[in-house]
Amino acid sequence: MRSSLFRHPRSLRAFHWAPRSIRGRVTALVALLSMLLLIPSGVLAGMVTRQELADAGWLDARRAADLMAAADRAGRLTDPVVTSSVPMVNVIQVVGPDGRVRAASPDAAGLPALSTVRPTAADPQRDLQVCRAPLGCVRLSAVRVTPAAGSNVIYAGGPVHPGIKTGVFDALFAVQVLALIALAAWAAWKITGRTLRPVEAIRAELAATNVNDLSSRVPEPQGDDEIARLARTINGTLERLENAKGRMERALAAQRQFASDASHELRTPVAGLRAQLEEARLHPADTDLPALLDRTLSDVDRLQDIMADLLLLAKIGGDTPLEVCEVDLAETVRMEVGRRTATDRVPVELRLARGTVVMGVGTQITRVLTNLLNNAQRHAARGVQVEVRHNGRYAELLVSDDGDGIAEADRERIFERFTRLDASRCRDSGGSGLGLAIVRDIVRAHGGSIEAGAADTGGARFTVRLPLYHRPPGASPCAPATTHRPMAPAFAAH
Repeated sequence: MRSSLFRHPRSLRAFHWAPRSIRGRVTALVALLSMLLLIPSGVLAGMVTRQELADAGWLDARRAADLMAAADRAGRLTDPVVTSSVPMVNVIQVVGPDGRVRAASPDAAGLPALSTVRPTAADPQRDLQVCRAPLGCVRLSAVRVTPAAGSNVIYAGGPVHPGIKTGVFDALFAVQVLALIALAAWAAWKITGRTLRPVEAIRAELAATNVNDLSSRVPEPQGDDEIARLARTINGTLERLENAKGRMERALAAQRQFASDASHELRTPVAGLRAQLEEARLHPADTDLPALLDRTLSDVDRLQDIMADLLLLAKIGGDTPLEVCEVDLAETVRMEVGRRTATDRVPVELRLARGTVVMGVGTQITRVLTNLLNNAQRHAARGVQVEVRHNGRYAELLVSDDGDGIAEADRERIFERFTRLDASRCRDSGGSGLGLAIVRDIVRAHGGSIEAGAADTGGARFTVRLPLYHRPPGASPCAPATTHRPMAPAFAAH
């Protein structure tokens, strides 16, 4: 425990001095790698360069010595020796077997033999460096003229040039290595900064995003690198969060609307029931019991209808798993109209196109037709017309009457729950006030649309559009039970 406590502050200090940003860490890493690679390379390059320059000096000395040896063998040597053939060589001596200088260049005139080293017949050439006043240090190449025992030896060379000293090369390559390391670190700093610039923009946009407004999106850089994919993933996540928030808000709004509608619409019949019962309790002798029972049962029926419709609206707006199947719209209309022929107030004219198939919940499609027929029967004067037809990729169900019609300003508002208009046709008697709202929610849940307009007969016309469905070969006519709301995207694919 004590050892870990003593080591902890040291580790904190090391962490404190480490770069905190990715940009700084990458730059430090590049600088470190550059030092590990360039410093040994610079040292090796200096060593190779110095060796190459030294070898070049030796080569000049060897060449001059070989030329003098050839001249000696040909008997063309002069005293003093001419050195113009090799410019970098200015010191030449021809030394006999007795050690006496027989010929020399002007710079070596009057000097004793520069070296006592004499190449042998087996090794006729030797390289050596001597320091002798007043010449200083000289690189010499000693070449034996002939293999004979009494052969002369040619010493040729030049002084060691001060420009190739070790310190000069070390300083030169050290400056070069430092410049390359600095350039690599600067390039890493700039490139990393430019690469991470979108990350800072993403961070700033996310920092400004709050739960009350999820509509903002982070900027997406061009390309398909990791940062671009990260930006697209973040935007996808924000979009899903926004959609989830919207669904949650709609669900909460639906719950609040349900509670508001229920409390508003149930208050009147409940108050009527209470008033009638209290009056009967106060004046039992004056109460007509059969009439009271009829009135209260009528109010109970209205309560029951309102509750059933409200529960249906909540079920449509929820995520209850429902099985969807093929629904022949023309056949559904024919069966429903035939079932209610005896009870309808006015006759119904049918115009049905065969093979008009949609995918949906059969009971809910039937409820749409029933509500529209009920609405048309209440407001028709002489007749109702129902038409099923194809319109491109959609099936259309049109229910028309010859009543008073609907004002253009109210054609959207009538689909709201418990809407009461001033016109006489919108003051329904016996209904719950939720019929058209139910129709709208069912149609929307099936990926369709509904609109109110004017009929050719002068009354109102309701047009329902649902996506046509064509069953793929080998597919089942029904889909497994699934949530009802995601049906719309499935239809859009057909």
